[in-house]
Amino acid sequence: MKITFKLFATLTDYLPPEARTANQVEMDVAPDATIMQIIEPFGLPLKLVHLVLVNGKYIAPEDRGSATLTEGDVLAIWPPIAGG
Repeated sequence: MKITFKLFATLTDYLPPEARTANQVEMDVAPDATIMQIIEPFGLPLKLVHLVLVNGKYIAPEDRGSATLTEGDVLAIWPPIAGG
């Protein structure tokens, strides 16, 4: 099934070079793939996987190893952000 995978801020460096300017990539994933299984091939350090949203809905860290997506979903990830 097809999903959209988005990475923001410094995480865009983990996307393929051709996808970095748009900060997203369309992907085919298995229907039973969990969020963690989807992001693992990108090599994201887990300490940088801070805010995870599926279609704008927050996914808690304890649910990321079991939550799956459906056709057309958008998985978006932000790193921890500090500012002042």
